[in-house]
Amino acid sequence: MAQVLEFKLPDLGEGLTEAEIVRWLVAVGDVVAIDQPVVEVETAKAMVEVPCPYGGVVTARFGEEGTELPVGAPLLTVAVGASAAAGTAAASAPETAGAASGSASSADSAVSSEYSGNVLVGYGTAGPAARRRRIRPQAPAVVNPTPNATAGPTPTARATAVAVPAPEGPVPVISPLVRKLARDRGLDLREVRGSGPEGLILRADVERALTARETPAAPAPPAAAPPAAASVAAAGERIPLRGLRGAVADKLSRSRTEIPDATCWVDADATELMAARAAMNAAGGPKISLLALLARICAHALARFPELNATVDTATREIVRLPSVHLGFAAQTPRGLVVPVVRDAGARTAESLTEEFARLTESARQGTLTPADLTGGTFTLNNYGVFGVDGSTPIINHPEAAMLGVGRIIPKPWVHQGELAVRQVVQLSFTFDHRVCDGGTAGGFLRYVADCVEQPAVLLRTV
Repeated sequence: MAQVLEFKLPDLGEGLTEAEIVRWLVAVGDVVAIDQPVVEVETAKAMVEVPCPYGGVVTARFGEEGTELPVGAPLLTVAVGASAAAGTAAASAPETAGAASGSASSADSAVSSEYSGNVLVGYGTAGPAARRRRIRPQAPAVVNPTPNATAGPTPTARATAVAVPAPEGPVPVISPLVRKLARDRGLDLREVRGSGPEGLILRADVERALTARETPAAPAPPAAAPPAAASVAAAGERIPLRGLRGAVADKLSRSRTEIPDATCWVDADATELMAARAAMNAAGGPKISLLALLARICAHALARFPELNATVDTATREIVRLPSVHLGFAAQTPRGLVVPVVRDAGARTAESLTEEFARLTESARQGTLTPADLTGGTFTLNNYGVFGVDGSTPIINHPEAAMLGVGRIIPKPWVHQGELAVRQVVQLSFTFDHRVCDGGTAGGFLRYVADCVEQPAVLLRTV
């Protein structure tokens, strides 16, 4: 007799507590192999295909596409040891609204019931799967944790789970982010109806409650007003702050709330840096990117000013200086702004940095960055000059202590060796956490960076 096992949404790493179902890759009745991806989810950091550690027949799915589930909530149930024939019988049973249209095909033979035993963190346990086209529902999905119907008398662990009002007593909330959101906005969670499994309150439930509480009713139009005037107050598009956009909003708000930042800037003559890059690329071999040279300069500057490669532990009131430079760089993607991280940037050559920047940039464009690619940074380099702007006041990437912004490099009049000349000039902006250092240290860091931009040979003294 087949044993029905429940597969829950695993810990996707780096403090993530919830994920949104983007697309189901299997349907009820499908036969799945061990470590086969069964669902594509979107976290606040990346798109992830989640593999199932069991092999068998899918007997139930929990949640529709567009549903946001907390870590630990059931995803699906698998009849371990069931044959493909049983899977065919299960597929003939009617499905509920939780079923998705584009599912993976069933296997033609029985699947091993052995458990994979692999750790399900980040982007799964098996090798990289072929990238699938991302499909979004045409309208916002309604949270419905009721699983698909299953075939035969085999019971499932959550076959009768439905959305219920929050019970008396402890409020059914798992995510600390949900509790914090409600607490910060003064919302009593006991008044919120949970739409997750067993009445679990999700972030979407809190956002709906806040919208309903804070949106005033449209006033009645004057008697002489034309009929169209009644709809004016309700005009405007509402876009939920969730997924990547919500994560960016939360991080930037937290940075401005917690970090007493200050910004200084300086113009620098980048003519010699551009000439040095051109000479390196003319010598043959792999091409060196400008971003890689700027990263090398930042790594050397942080070695001279280690106060800025740090973070502040507010719980212990300590400044934590970090031993390695893990350099993040801002990248604009179709999904929004992300900050991939180059590990051990201080120990890399310009060639190695160029290769890693190219790899991470392409992954960002394709939407295949993993949570590990987007976390652990100690300092951020923001090249906003690619957008055709000269200056900015960067917002620190919490919990880091500093960010260097680089504007466009353009010809400008410049006094060079006592004479007016046209030189390649760039504006450098530096934002720092005033808790980790004072203006003298920040100014020294920025001046050293500018000196290296103007005279790349300065780096030779520190190699």
